[in-house]
Amino acid sequence: MRYIQHWGFTEQAERWNGRLAMIGFVLALATELLSGQGVIQQLSSLLPHR
Repeated sequence: MRYIQHWGFTEQAERWNGRLAMIGFVLALATELLSGQGVIQQLSSLLPHR
């Protein structure tokens, strides 16, 4: 079997995309539970205040 590199919407790329999205969602939920602030509040605290 020879290796063919595929770009774009392949089954493997979509699996990785889904897995990384699930990890990101779980991490966002965990940080929200631990900090008591929502994701938007956390991101806005990184911006400079006027």
